[in-house]
Amino acid sequence: KASAACAAVLCCGGALAAAAAAATRRGAVAANGAAQRRVEVARAARGGARGGGDAPLVVIAGPPAAGKGTQCEKIKAKYGYVHISTGDILRENVKNGTELGLKAKGYMDSGALVPSELIVDLVKDRLSQPDVKEKGCLLDGFPRAPDQAQAMVDAGLNVQRFLLIKVPDDTLVERGCGRRLDPETGEIYHLKFRPPPEDVVDRLVHRSDDQEDKIRARLDAYHSQIDGILPFFKDAVVELDGTGKPDDVFELVTGGLDSI
Repeated sequence: KASAACAAVLCCGGALAAAAAAATRRGAVAANGAAQRRVEVARAARGGARGGGDAPLVVIAGPPAAGKGTQCEKIKAKYGYVHISTGDILRENVKNGTELGLKAKGYMDSGALVPSELIVDLVKDRLSQPDVKEKGCLLDGFPRAPDQAQAMVDAGLNVQRFLLIKVPDDTLVERGCGRRLDPETGEIYHLKFRPPPEDVVDRLVHRSDDQEDKIRARLDAYHSQIDGILPFFKDAVVELDGTGKPDDVFELVTGGLDSI
């Protein structure tokens, strides 16, 4: 009888242990499920702010002659992001006669600046397109001013990375002042970094925009705006040293983008 009672106790204890283990497993599964649902909700929220999808929204900024265009090409080639500039969006919407394009055209035809809220509406509309949802977006040269950054935040546009290329002003002046245009071919040379062939030197043009006073004026304008833009994206900003060779700078870019 004692043995039977003992066996019954052991059996009961084993059943209780098994039940407890099963309950623990169910709890873990439920917790994991809840965590996964939270992740999915967060992703949906991020995607919704971009017009849908899980693909990232990346902004790239930098002063004139910082090499932003070169890095954009490299980013597109490696990551496949859709490269978007506000100028392209404006021209496309005006050309296609969209509702937003017609609104923008009214300002442009009168010589007025297109309001930031309308620019953001154009950007948000572009980000809702299927190619951006699938591939992600590289937003080039926007926002250009603090009020545009505020409008982006108000519109719920969630920037994963804000790539900021930094180059000293004196270096940028040297890059700009040395540029020369071949008016016959449209080719751009640099007297130091990309010397022109001897047979075209005499016809090269030093554009007025590449004079030192004009370059420094543009740099002053850039600095006055970027300082007011960055606080809106402080958690997404990745500062990049743009003084190196393009491939070296791109290594820094990939370090920022691979961690998304």
